[in-house]
This record gives sequence, C-alpha cells and structure tokens, in this order.
Amino acid sequence: MPLSRLIIQQFRNIKACDIHPSPGFNFLVGANGSGKTSVLEAIYLLGHGRSFKSTLTGRVIQNDQPELFVHGRVQEHSLTRDQFELPVGINKQRDGSTEVKIGGQSGQKLAQLAKILPLQLIHPEGFELLTDGPKFRRAFIDWGVFHTEAGFHEAWGRFKRLNKQRNALLKDAKSYRELSYWDKQLAELAEKISHWRQAYVEQMTTVAQEMCQAFLPEFDIQLKYYRGWDKDTPYDQLLERNFERDQSLGYTFSGPNKADLRIKVNGTPVEDVLSRGQLKLMVCALRVAQGQHLTQVTEKPCIYLIDDFASELDSQRRKRLADCLKATGAQVFVSSITEEQIADMRDEQGKLFHVEQGNIEQR
Repeated sequence: MPLSRLIIQQFRNIKACDIHPSPGFNFLVGANGSGKTSVLEAIYLLGHGRSFKSTLTGRVIQNDQPELFVHGRVQEHSLTRDQFELPVGINKQRDGSTEVKIGGQSGQKLAQLAKILPLQLIHPEGFELLTDGPKFRRAFIDWGVFHTEAGFHEAWGRFKRLNKQRNALLKDAKSYRELSYWDKQLAELAEKISHWRQAYVEQMTTVAQEMCQAFLPEFDIQLKYYRGWDKDTPYDQLLERNFERDQSLGYTFSGPNKADLRIKVNGTPVEDVLSRGQLKLMVCALRVAQGQHLTQVTEKPCIYLIDDFASELDSQRRKRLADCLKATGAQVFVSSITEEQIADMRDEQGKLFHVEQGNIEQR
C-alpha cells in the first residue's frame, strides 16, 4: 500500500519534513550526508520498528532531542469505500520505548505495521543475503511467509520461546523424560513452520528464476530450501535421539532456527561464481521477485527502498530495474547523489526531491 504522505521529525539530521510522495517513483537527490538515506531509514523504521543502519535508538534520534516521530498516511482499499487513507505512526524515546499508532489508536503491535507496509530494502551492502550466514536468508524466506501465511508470526514466536525454554531445561535435566512434554509441542510447531517455508520457496522460485534471468542471463540459478534438519527424520524423533549431544552443547543444535535457502549458480555455490557486482545484481533480482510474488498472491503492492544502488548499475540494467518495478505497481524511493544517475529510471509520474542538510524540497 503506497504512502501518500510522510512526516519525519527529529530523525538523524532531519529536524522536520512533510512530503507527499508519488505512488510510483520518488527520487531523493543530494550530496553524501545530506539526509537522503535518512529518509529511507525513517520509512524502514515506520514499517519495521527499527533502523537498517543501527540497532541503537539513541543514534537515530536527533542530537539533544528526547524522541523521534515518523508518521505516514497509507492508501488503503475497503469493501465499503473504494479508497481511503489510513494514518500510521511510530514514536521512539531515548530510553528505547516505542509507541505504535494505527488509525489513530495507540498501543498497536509492530507486526501490524509490518503487515500494512510491506517493505523491501536494496542497498550497497545487501549482498550479505548471498555471502553471509543463514540468518539473512532465513529472514528473506520469513518475510515472504509472514506476508502470505496468517499464522506464521505467532507460530514462529512461540517456537523461539519454547526453544529457549528447552535450552534452559537441558542444563539440569537428568533424563529425556523431563523434556518430552515440551518437545512434543516444539515438534508440532517445527513441522508446521517448515511446511510453510518450504511451500513459500517452491511458490516463488519460478518468479525468482525469471527475474534472475533478466538481470544475469548468462547464469542458471537454482534455489533450494533446507529446513534445518534431516528431511527424512520427524523432528520429535530427532530431538530425542540428539538429547545427549544437545545437553553437552547446552543448546538445541538442529531445527527451524537453522533453516537456510541454498542458492547455486550453474550448480556451484553462488559466492564461488559471481563477482561483487554480479552478487549485487542477483540480490536486486531476488528482492524485486519477492515483491512481485507478494503482489501476485495478495494483490498488495510492495514499497521499495533503493539506497544509492542505481549508481552501481549500467544504463541498461537501471532501465530494466525500473521497468520490473513499474510492472509490479510498486511505490519506490531511490536515493542518488546526482540526477544523472537516475535519469534512466524517471518518468512523468515520478517525483524528485532535493535533500540538503536535512531539508527536503520537491523539485
């Protein structure tokens, strides 16, 4: 659902801004340190409840200010009205406390905000999705499952709580019988979560392969889901069999918390084949494909935040990226140092915003 209005107060070097974005492309142009990435960061905060650059709330609140605010109006559709604007907002204090408002109502959950504002971030360091640990690829899968499977968020949260409890029990358990009751519940959740993840990967693989082919036509891309334990062994049996090993380790070694998306190029692990530039192109393709799949399944458009990434693509690929995003009906925010870098992506419906020392003006 596109943002029709965005208000940012006391966020990094942005004292206050109030803009009306285009439902299509929005270009934020300014020098390094001007605040253009901070706009993207604020939108990300509105949809995720956290920054993509810092885990410390105090670092994103403007100096000498006690709190920050990010508010937006989201274009929604309903059965009784063709279209209306839903107000959403988040307030963060220096002590780390957070207040979420949706439709003017306080005390709302961050997960509700995330449902309303499905966001995809494409930034220069985003190739960690392909080269770093499994947690990044699990997060990639779980973003899609969260937005397409209503029960996932609650089930995954419950699994993590039970798994933490099991790890605590492992320290003092005299026999497996002390864990068997909890493991039965844990196994039921694990199998359900794994089923949802597997189904999601299978559903979006075709879209992902087609998008990767558009950006990297010289390569054959394969995606395969690994659930975190042997595919032929029921999880409850695995927990019982590995009790002594888990006890010696002090934690549960296998499970959905070890799941991964294994990505290969021409049959070889992706990081062993692609250059840095090609890795970034593949990440771009995967992110666009995921948003495209979301729209196909739920009819909800995704919002894309592209931080200075377009400057690393040649003219042909910049246009291809823009065309792919326009085809999904997505709202897009792109930061750039110069207007020349985004000339291939601009059209008559887009809006250009000049950013200088935290001040944002539409051109």
